[in-house]
Amino acid sequence: MTKPQATLVGFIAVILWALLALLTVGSSPTPPFLLNTICFTIGGTCGLIWTALSGGLRVLRTVPLKVYFFGTLGLFGYHALYFSALRLAPAAEAGLIAYLWPLLIVVLSGLLPGERVKRGHLLGAIIGFAGAALIISGGGGGFQAEFLSGYLLALICALTWSSYSVLSRLVGEAPTQSVTVFCLASAALSLPLHLMFEQTAMPVTAVAWVSTILLGLGPVGLAFFVWDIGVKHGDIQLLGAASYAAPLLSTCVLVVAGVAPLSATLGIAAILVTSGAVIAARASLTSGN
Repeated sequence: MTKPQATLVGFIAVILWALLALLTVGSSPTPPFLLNTICFTIGGTCGLIWTALSGGLRVLRTVPLKVYFFGTLGLFGYHALYFSALRLAPAAEAGLIAYLWPLLIVVLSGLLPGERVKRGHLLGAIIGFAGAALIISGGGGGFQAEFLSGYLLALICALTWSSYSVLSRLVGEAPTQSVTVFCLASAALSLPLHLMFEQTAMPVTAVAWVSTILLGLGPVGLAFFVWDIGVKHGDIQLLGAASYAAPLLSTCVLVVAGVAPLSATLGIAAILVTSGAVIAARASLTSGN
């Protein structure tokens, strides 16, 4: 697989994550950690079937335990921190801080062997972040000191996913099938947290069940497999900047579904996100600074 092809495969994850908000709304009233358990179980089971059919079960035995620990920490840690942050701080502001991860990917990727952050990458990421900020904050009233703990968790959340994505390049020899174990282990860790901190509320309607299953198949399933391919073998800086399309696409999906209203903010954000992605893409495709 060529680098451009791997980058396109990785971008499939961004498209799938754009459905996360709508499907999460549809899965109500299932609490976060129980939803985490169900979805990661679905995603991990599908991955296990794919791995078995592709003859990769033997490969899983050769993967070092430190790789499984690393991957599980990334997937489980991100979601545990994200859900906790949104409990302790307003969703818009905490979500904005958590969505620093694409910008951090672009910056941190410059520390990888053979990679270099160009001015175009930084400029594109900053412009894209401005668009993401408009969408996520919705013109909110800003940060408040009383929610500092939630903001800090959201920041650690952003650092967790960006570090996981960048450091995945350093374990590039680990097969993508290993994501199967990451998912199943994340489900296993989420269950006791649900039992300790949440009241059990399974999906009760057809819409809730369909939404939950689709979450497990897509945003909390397939997305991690294609993202693994993208960050290991594609243009990680371009992927980081292009990830700002996720909040834009997510908002568009919510508008089409009638969950969110169409506004001027969306139009302005669309211009910013698109411009940022184009600038970052040009930086990846050209030589020099």
